[in-house]
Order: sequence, then C-alpha cells, then structure tokens
Amino acid sequence: MIDRRFMLFIAASGLAAMANFGSRIAFSQVMGYAWAIVLAYLVGMATAFLLNRAFVFKDADRSLSHQVFWFVAVNMLALVQTLLISLLFTHYVFPWLGMTFHPETIAHALGIAAPAVVSYFGHKHLTFKQTKEPRP
Repeated sequence: MIDRRFMLFIAASGLAAMANFGSRIAFSQVMGYAWAIVLAYLVGMATAFLLNRAFVFKDADRSLSHQVFWFVAVNMLALVQTLLISLLFTHYVFPWLGMTFHPETIAHALGIAAPAVVSYFGHKHLTFKQTKEPRP
C-alpha cells in the first residue's frame, strides 16, 4: 500500500513541477534553454520547500536551517539529473528519433519527473527527518 505521506509529497511535487514547468516556458522567452531550466528549477524548488514543510513533513522537528540546507543539497542533485535528462532528450534522443513536436517542452517534463522518488526519500530521511518518535 502506498504511504499517505508519499501521496502528499507527490501532490506537493506536482504543484511545484507546474511552477517549474510554467516558469521555464516564460524564462525561455528571454534566455537560453539550459539557463531557463536552472532558473525555473529554483522557482519549483522554493514552491516545493514551502508546500512540503507546511503539508507533507509538518511534524519534522529539525531546525529551519537544517531543513533548508538538506533541501537545497537534495535538490541540487535532482537539478543535475533534471538538466542532464532534459538536454540528453532535446539534443540526442529526440533528434535521433526524428521527433520535432515541442522537443524542449517534452524533454523538460521528463527531466522534472525523473528525480521524484529519489527526492522523496532524500527529503524524508535528510531534510525533514524527525529526531524524536512521534506521539501516538
């Protein structure tokens, strides 16, 4: 059975992904694709932190500075994964397949989705880890 917290994480991540995805499209109007991905990732990351802290891991008892540090650390790894997948599909996989229908948009969506499960466990066990056992 799927953990309730994981489902909340997926919902919060979905909203953050929409912020990331939408802002990348906007940023792409004024800058290159890779830079737009990085800046959009920061928008999504801020959204994700606020939603996860408020709704998913609200029982976390670590300090805010601890949470911010680990949230950024976990997400920097996810950013690298997102960027690499987005660029790999845009520049190599889709051209090889002959796909020309919005390759940057689809590649970015794949890049955003890729780190979901790994990020959940990173945030559960590092960012928002509880130091005390929850009360029944």
